[in-house]
Amino acid sequence: MKKNKIFSMALALAFGAGAAITSCVDTDSSLVDFGPQLNSPNDTVYSLLGIMNKMQVVADRTIILGEMMGELSSVTETATTDLKELASFTATAGNRYNAPEDYYAVIQNCNYYIAHADTALSLRAEKVFIREYAAVKAFRAWTYLQLAIYYGRVPFFTEPLMTEAEADPSRYPFYDVKQICEYFIPDLAPYVETDYPLTGNHSNIFIPVRALLGDLCLWAGRYREAAQYYHDYLTNFDNPLAPGGNLECRWGNYEFKSHTSSFSSIVDLVDIQMEASEYDGVVSRLGDILNSTENNRYYFEMTSSQALLELSQAQRYVMVYTDPTTNLRDTISPGENTVYSDSRELGDLRLCSNVRVSHMSSRDDYSEDYQTLVRFSSFTESSFLLYVPLYRLSSVYLRMAEAYNRAGLPESAFAILKYGLSNGTVSKYINAGERERAGNLLTWSQYNFITQDMSSTSTTAVNTEGIHSYGCGESYADTLYVIPEGLATREDSILFVEDLICDEMALEQSFLGQRFGDLQRMALRRGDTDFLARKVAGRDGKDSFNAELYSRLSDRNNWYLPLE
Repeated sequence: MKKNKIFSMALALAFGAGAAITSCVDTDSSLVDFGPQLNSPNDTVYSLLGIMNKMQVVADRTIILGEMMGELSSVTETATTDLKELASFTATAGNRYNAPEDYYAVIQNCNYYIAHADTALSLRAEKVFIREYAAVKAFRAWTYLQLAIYYGRVPFFTEPLMTEAEADPSRYPFYDVKQICEYFIPDLAPYVETDYPLTGNHSNIFIPVRALLGDLCLWAGRYREAAQYYHDYLTNFDNPLAPGGNLECRWGNYEFKSHTSSFSSIVDLVDIQMEASEYDGVVSRLGDILNSTENNRYYFEMTSSQALLELSQAQRYVMVYTDPTTNLRDTISPGENTVYSDSRELGDLRLCSNVRVSHMSSRDDYSEDYQTLVRFSSFTESSFLLYVPLYRLSSVYLRMAEAYNRAGLPESAFAILKYGLSNGTVSKYINAGERERAGNLLTWSQYNFITQDMSSTSTTAVNTEGIHSYGCGESYADTLYVIPEGLATREDSILFVEDLICDEMALEQSFLGQRFGDLQRMALRRGDTDFLARKVAGRDGKDSFNAELYSRLSDRNNWYLPLE
């Protein structure tokens, strides 16, 4: 590894009291302008804002890496060489998206804050820095997790690099994802009850410690602990987060002629807040990569893959139908001869509601194909995306399902997909033995988690539903969407449900930057390199398997970006 890439030996910054430090990144603005000691209330604001500015630098890249290295997105002919290299796993050290030093800039600043914040300082019996201290620790843990996902094994240090000698990479161990998680689980655990910093209505710019601990435990293979952290975060009595009314798309009539989308303000739990203009600082460029804009003359660079289309079309949409004469309820689905205006309307509706495409006659040198990704469209006067999502509510529920399943609770995990969690769901669809094993993992407020099933026509109190319903109608009524009877062992059930969770993650989380991590985590857990290699090599669909890419990814060393 070259010293001048991550551990720059020559650059030093003068700051605050005039001290000089050595940066762990090769940029002259890598370290926030701190004083040597953080011991006043103003320090906590400026230093935290500086760290969040460093998070802005890695925001777009985190989405792009997670998508381009998975199988749900494809590059277009007009995509840059850098994007094409990511998709083919041939990126070199010179690739613009291969910049680990930007992640280390976040870490260096977090390390400095943690080392110098006066955590004993109190004002009116409250520790002045404790909320910010917890937030900074969460930023650091999240950043190290991203590095491990995309680079495999990375230099690990938790103290700020202050001298040239300290910036020698040979002084530090290389940690893989499991080692990183095992370090940060006890580091973050004391702060699960710590409130967010006081930021008005923008608490969604901080990473919730409980949810992050769930992620760390999930990667570490500590599934029961992961399940508990997710459960306690989502079902917290003071702020319950029920999975209903999110971004959904449904057929609006029994003829399946038109569909509508709905949107909830709690879809995204955590965002990296970006700037509205280049004059103000770091802006998001995702819009020009994913959407047709004036800036790119409609030539978008990424789009949904054939593999995602085929998975979406393979789903079954179910609608509950009440006969107007008998008042009896039944289920119906689009018939085989249903004619769609868009082939992506077949099956799950999430793809066509999120990725909107059209074709138009070209004018001048504009592209004839026009694409808009709803999740990454600007809803303001600014042409830049103002929020880059880190945590989505449905994503946390899906990872909770993954944790439940691997903790030996496959029926509970499946209930998250099909029904939503409520007292009625537990008693009706989860066997007594599993309920006993689950214990308090299947307890929550009966007033905040209410689901519907076929035995009830009332929908007035329903606020919880299965994630599969977001694009497949009333999944609770789908008699084919089940765990098959007769699976030989509980392990067989766990593997079957995990495959369903993997598919649901694809349907629900496309373009959110989660896919490569999800595939990698499941492949590592199973000890099955082929699981990831075959998925990614099948990006272009069942009839266009990429044997060359499959061969490359059959060697795990090729999963990761070069760290030089």
